[in-house]
Amino acid sequence: MRAQDKSVIVTGAGNGIGEGIAKRLAAEGAKVLVNDINEAGGQRVVAEIIAAGGQAAFFKADVTQSAQVKALVDEAVRLYGKLDAMVNNAGWTHRNRPALEVPEEEFDRCYAINVKSIYLATLHATPVFRAHGGGSFVNIASTAGVRPRPGLTWYNGSKGAVITTSKSLAAELGPDNIRVNCINPVFNPDTGLAAEFAGGPVDEERRAKFRATIPLGRFSTALDVANAALYLVSDEASFISGVCIEVDGARCV
Repeated sequence: MRAQDKSVIVTGAGNGIGEGIAKRLAAEGAKVLVNDINEAGGQRVVAEIIAAGGQAAFFKADVTQSAQVKALVDEAVRLYGKLDAMVNNAGWTHRNRPALEVPEEEFDRCYAINVKSIYLATLHATPVFRAHGGGSFVNIASTAGVRPRPGLTWYNGSKGAVITTSKSLAAELGPDNIRVNCINPVFNPDTGLAAEFAGGPVDEERRAKFRATIPLGRFSTALDVANAALYLVSDEASFISGVCIEVDGARCV
């Protein structure tokens, strides 16, 4: 069991990639605190983890609100006695459109959910990690932060910020035995935000257009990303920090 008895928070875990990460970690022995603003989705994921023999609980929190993120971290310690890792998966995008057509409120929301959430997670989880001798952040960024394309400019920038911030934090927090890493997934047409990324319904024409940019010839799945997250959370990655793993079928080459 590669994550046996590790206490792990997974944000945005009520569906999609976060759900896949939460379930994969639980299957490998982690005690998972599932976070989402969608209580129904989060509770469903917890019920399915428990039914499969895993350990999980749900905590509703908005990752853009400092007090709620602190309460999330405190709940993990209350439930499991410690916090070993925090997977910052919650994310959002503006609709695929020209940069000048993105409303200010969409820009603000994109940066609040994608970037401010990393700041708040660091602010509140780092003291807990330090008190327990170390820990691990896994931040879900995107291939958009490595190889940006038109139409998602402000989203691309937010994910670039996550990547750079993660590397800086890895250097700064390393002396405290705190590891910080990123995962950069490529487009997944089965996530709740797929239509926003694509700029419209993800029909076969749009699928074919995106698939053609991926050398391995298929899209990423929640399990692909979850396997990378499991590795970074596990002790197998105890000397891995400041890296970004592209889970992209060579999209960024």
